[in-house]
Amino acid sequence: MSKRGTYDLSQEQLDELVNVFHQLDTDGSGKIDLTELSTALEIVGFKLPQYEVRQLIAQYDTKCPDGKIDIDEFNQMYGKLKQQYDIGSKFKKNIAPRQNLKTHGGMSDASVEGTTHSVKKEEQVAFADWINRALKDDVDCKTLLPIDPESDDLYKKLKNGIILCKLINDSVPDTIDERTINKTNLNIYREHENHQLVLSSAQAIGCNVVNIRPDELEKGKPHLVLGLLWQIIRIGLLNDINLAQHPGLVLLLEEGEEIADLMKLSPEQILIRWVNYHLRKAGCGRQIANFSSDIKDSEVYTYLLHQIAPKENGVTLAPLQNHDLEGRAGEMLDEADKIGCKSFVTPKDVVNGNPKLNLAFVANLFNTHPALDKVEDVDTEQYEETREEKTYRNWMNSMGVNPVVHYLYSDLQDGLVFFQLFDIIKKGSVDWKRVIRNFNKLRINFEKLENCNYCVEIARDKMMFSLVGIGGKDLQDGQQTATLALVWQLMRAYTLAILTELAGNGQHTIKEKDIIEWANQKLKMAGKQSSFRDFKDSSLSDGKVIIDLLDSIVPGKINFSLVKDCQSDEDKMANAKYAISMARKLGARVYALPEDIVEVRPKMLLTIFACIMVRGYKGSEHQTE
Repeated sequence: MSKRGTYDLSQEQLDELVNVFHQLDTDGSGKIDLTELSTALEIVGFKLPQYEVRQLIAQYDTKCPDGKIDIDEFNQMYGKLKQQYDIGSKFKKNIAPRQNLKTHGGMSDASVEGTTHSVKKEEQVAFADWINRALKDDVDCKTLLPIDPESDDLYKKLKNGIILCKLINDSVPDTIDERTINKTNLNIYREHENHQLVLSSAQAIGCNVVNIRPDELEKGKPHLVLGLLWQIIRIGLLNDINLAQHPGLVLLLEEGEEIADLMKLSPEQILIRWVNYHLRKAGCGRQIANFSSDIKDSEVYTYLLHQIAPKENGVTLAPLQNHDLEGRAGEMLDEADKIGCKSFVTPKDVVNGNPKLNLAFVANLFNTHPALDKVEDVDTEQYEETREEKTYRNWMNSMGVNPVVHYLYSDLQDGLVFFQLFDIIKKGSVDWKRVIRNFNKLRINFEKLENCNYCVEIARDKMMFSLVGIGGKDLQDGQQTATLALVWQLMRAYTLAILTELAGNGQHTIKEKDIIEWANQKLKMAGKQSSFRDFKDSSLSDGKVIIDLLDSIVPGKINFSLVKDCQSDEDKMANAKYAISMARKLGARVYALPEDIVEVRPKMLLTIFACIMVRGYKGSEHQTE
């Protein structure tokens, strides 16, 4: 965030700019798009036509041009506009002091310059309540729950890392092997290990944790904790909103659309269609386009609840008789409570149109009561995400790409995510002046093809990737083999680039044979009997080589009493789960899944060993006692 005083803003105004930005950043990506920026500027006093907002994005979107604005760019933009227009009184009116906004001192080196972070009380309340509900039956959380949502209890209860580990598993089951969580004899070192496990695991499920360190979580900094909680909770809420889990979603197709069109929609877009589908069935005459201004009067929610609730629950339309909006919202939430869905929002959150919490409220409604008729003859198996696709998607999202990737074969078709990844892996590889970010409706297909052709050019000429027989048209068409080939090489290049950097100046680029040689040497030096020939070696399937390697680089952390003899496939899977969670706990950012070890999938095994090698090179930087 920019330093206070740069544009002669009061601390209250700086805090509110951050607050406005983060409320509209519903996907937790750290950026907002054209529509969201228009809303944000209007909130702080500028109602500008769309063409002016597009010009502002082009002017200020300079760090990693993607047609979106981050918080620093938003602050700079506001400061410039404030100089051009005298809107002091309007801003002051728009941000009349709010009792639910708290500020906390920054925790980075920038804090000495006066950086503060705004924390919204409603998010604290919503997330604390969700944790209380989600983990109420977990025996390991009994001494930590319930969390008092009104105080700072949330940040204190999360400091040992146990609740965060459990919440990740609640959102994406089996991400963390419970045996690797430090639950007893907790001290600063064991809590640090838990937080390392949290961050590595959160990254593996697609959270962007690039700017968070374990020690920062241990301090319980509210803005960091809430940001991470939202990413974890959001992933859990939206994870199953897809055709594979809910074939009935084909009912949401509009005239002339095919299933392929449904696959291109984000979970948020699907939820909006789902709400509108039930509103049409209810005959209420309303449709929505967002989870903010369109739901403020609770009318949509009241009709939706009445439509999706089982009749025996007795949900009624009675709230519509209350003409006080906050009172109506309260009665509507009482109706939601009848079907166990009174989560995330308070009456004020509904009336204020908080987009983040209302998205969570609707997602929870869908997950609990989708109320979609059973459909026949829909082959959903072909649309189910493979483990490889999921790993790649999570890796890309953890890099902070924008927009968030939901479906590989549609979300990468304009090339913009590829450009961001190229730039992350090899700074300067992208000439952003050649990248088309705002597409002309009449030329959109041609412009996307131009981008994809440029992607292939960078991949071949700057990254030295092998893309035999692959052209830009293949990427634009979402051709699966072509897309996977490029994404895999990007992921591989990212890991090897980190390794090469850590190896020090003057050393050759790290290659696969270097990783194998390093691992075997570490095993030998530690007196281990384990070794392997290459990443196709069947001996890797029981996970023992990986476990021994982890013990070689950070001795004394492996509990060998938990390591199975592998007389069955179940034993191999147990070892693989333990190996991956222990690698993450020790600081290796592993994205692969246990099945990749058991099935000896060479590509994914390469990434596992490469990530462990990165951890090995970092050495004492992550050592715990």
